[in-house]
Amino acid sequence: MAAAEAQQSRHVALLRRRGAREAALGVLFTLPWLIRLLVLHIYPMLAAFFYSFTRYTIASPPTWIGLDNYHKLFFRDKLPMQALYNSAYYSVGAVPLGLILALFLAVLLNQKIRGLSFFRSVFFIPSVVPAVASAVLWLWLLNPRVGLINYMLSLVGLPRIPWLSSATWIKPAFILMSLWGIGWTTVIFVAGLQDVPAHLYEAAEIDGAGVWGKFWNVTMPMLSPTIFFNLVMGIIGSLQIFGPAFIILRGPVGGPQNSALFYVLYLFQRGFRDFEMGYASALAVVIFLVILALTMLVFKSSSLWVYYESTR
Repeated sequence: MAAAEAQQSRHVALLRRRGAREAALGVLFTLPWLIRLLVLHIYPMLAAFFYSFTRYTIASPPTWIGLDNYHKLFFRDKLPMQALYNSAYYSVGAVPLGLILALFLAVLLNQKIRGLSFFRSVFFIPSVVPAVASAVLWLWLLNPRVGLINYMLSLVGLPRIPWLSSATWIKPAFILMSLWGIGWTTVIFVAGLQDVPAHLYEAAEIDGAGVWGKFWNVTMPMLSPTIFFNLVMGIIGSLQIFGPAFIILRGPVGGPQNSALFYVLYLFQRGFRDFEMGYASALAVVIFLVILALTMLVFKSSSLWVYYESTR
């Protein structure tokens, strides 16, 4: 009896040592990611929150000023609210259009046709083109005199549009540009479509459902988790638009009447042009809270429209 208990104790000790060794190996393998998370994400977030309560110009040490940066942001400086409006306008236009077009392309690319891999590559390649190359291409496409888009409009009798020099058209121009990079979203939708069980379509056909009936009653519910993921990522990405505006507008400027002064572009102005790092940090904290609130709202609403098969 005693020998059996001793053997069991040794076995338990061996399992504990093995578990500790596996845990140590797990931490070791995840250490590069943990270091990246701490150094490039957690620390900058905490530092920005601290500097948002200071006057910090890089050349001199930060000086504590309390809520003065936030008071200036909400009550004395008119540009942050305009920049937030510009970013919201862009997000409201770019996210739904991007989701709809990406889903449409994904449905087409999910068909059993010849050369499907080629077509998938064609629609995905634009999303991996370098930002500078894409910006140069769109500068030509949107050129008011020799641009391809205005030329196509003229063929059907429509007037040429001053896309990048008009306060009315510059935000729609950036929304149009955003559709260039929907390859990632399309690929995710294709993966979601391929995960829809075939027997659900067969059951729908037995019930007399047509193409639209199967799409609306089978595809959309089963694809709702994928739509949810792409929606959240789209909101986060669109509210942080910076690269295309910075490149196309040739620096930290806001376009005609600041109509393309997006929020992160304005944050860049105050931080890296005016060297008001404390104020720029306050701007960063505000946009972080805005994105967090919108993301939480989407998560809260997900119980009403996101369907998970495992919960049936």
